[in-house]
Amino acid sequence: MTERHAVKVLIGGEEYTVRSELPPEYTREVAAYYDASLRRVRSAAPALEPHKAAILAGLAVADELFRARREDTEAARRMQALAEVVARCLPPVRRGAPGR
Repeated sequence: MTERHAVKVLIGGEEYTVRSELPPEYTREVAAYYDASLRRVRSAAPALEPHKAAILAGLAVADELFRARREDTEAARRMQALAEVVARCLPPVRRGAPGR
C-alpha cells in the first residue's frame, strides 16, 4: 500500500489537513492554485457568500481543465494530420528488402 501523507494547506484563509498518496509538494501546489482561484473570485465579488465563492472558484478551475483538454485534443489532431502529410512525403519502405 502506498504511503499517505498528511499535508497542511491554507485555502481561503483557513488551514486544512489533506491526506493523500500524492507527494506533499504536489498537494500544496494544487491547494495554492485553488486558493488563488478563490481569491480572484472574492476580489471580483467581495460581497459574495463564502460557499458561493468556493463553488465559483471550483467552476473556474474546472473550466480551465475542460479548455486545456479541448486544446490538447485539437493539438493531437493537428499533429496526427501533419504526421500523415510527412509520411506521404517519405519514400515507401520495403520491408525485408535485402541490404537492410
